[in-house]
Amino acid sequence: MEAPSYDDILNARARVYAHMRPSALLSHPLLDEWIGRATWIKHENHNPTGSFKVRGGLNLVAQLSDEEKRRGVISASTGNHGQSVALACRLHGVRCRIVVPAGNNPDKNAAIRALGAEVLEYGHDFDEAREYVEEVAPREGWRYVHSANEPHLIAGVGTYAVELFEECPEADYVFVPIGGGSGACGCSIVRTALGSRAKVIGVQAVRADAFTRSWRGPARVVGQTETFAEGMATRTTYDLTFDILKSALDDVVTLEESELEEGLSASIRCTHNLAEGAGAAALAAARKANVPADAKVVCVMSGGNADARTLRRVLA
Repeated sequence: MEAPSYDDILNARARVYAHMRPSALLSHPLLDEWIGRATWIKHENHNPTGSFKVRGGLNLVAQLSDEEKRRGVISASTGNHGQSVALACRLHGVRCRIVVPAGNNPDKNAAIRALGAEVLEYGHDFDEAREYVEEVAPREGWRYVHSANEPHLIAGVGTYAVELFEECPEADYVFVPIGGGSGACGCSIVRTALGSRAKVIGVQAVRADAFTRSWRGPARVVGQTETFAEGMATRTTYDLTFDILKSALDDVVTLEESELEEGLSASIRCTHNLAEGAGAAALAAARKANVPADAKVVCVMSGGNADARTLRRVLA
């Protein structure tokens, strides 16, 4: 399994833009005041399905063989990846099943079903759902789509990084949330190919920091997933994305739950954009990080699929 190249990402654009437009890169003066410096936001929350993940599904499903399409697609997700795969499968007439953790974000479950996929709840967290899918897929004959270990998925996601660096070539820092790591991989591959000076900074929750501890330490570890930011709630690392980021990522910022909540609240208050916990994480990280005052900062608002129960709690 090889990492996608910059050319793979460029080639993915035709498959992605057949069904969506490039996302906006905007500044928000109130957010600049809250963060403490001029900051640009890459609004992946404006995409179809409300997340950057849609790009990966569009690129991957379009390249499935006829035999794979006949078998149907199965995947595990906490929501955004599942919506991406479900939408792409609907567009290409492919049967789709998404397995989510028990008690998953109900709004995301409903969105996946509305896109025509079957939704099955299983397990305590994302990784238990994933392990179940990996057991079922070969037995029942599905084409399993992993949320990270898929080069076509990363190439599709990487199209937002091409947009970002084309519009803001002078970026000094790019903050991007990390769950499985596909978004940070796309940013890193594009940054390196373009010879940009930008530092790509990952963002994780303190209560779901397996990637952070693995990246900083001598060995990959398994951790907990006790965060409300389900887009970052993975308790392990994944071979393809971890191998890319181990050498390409510049640093990681970890956030307490209260900081994640402040980021979500600020996204609404300062930008009038709805962001989920992971989607607002980059904003909180940019505020927390020790970054020069004159640096050009870009934050990836990776998704806007917050559920009503989380919003009521955070905004209260």
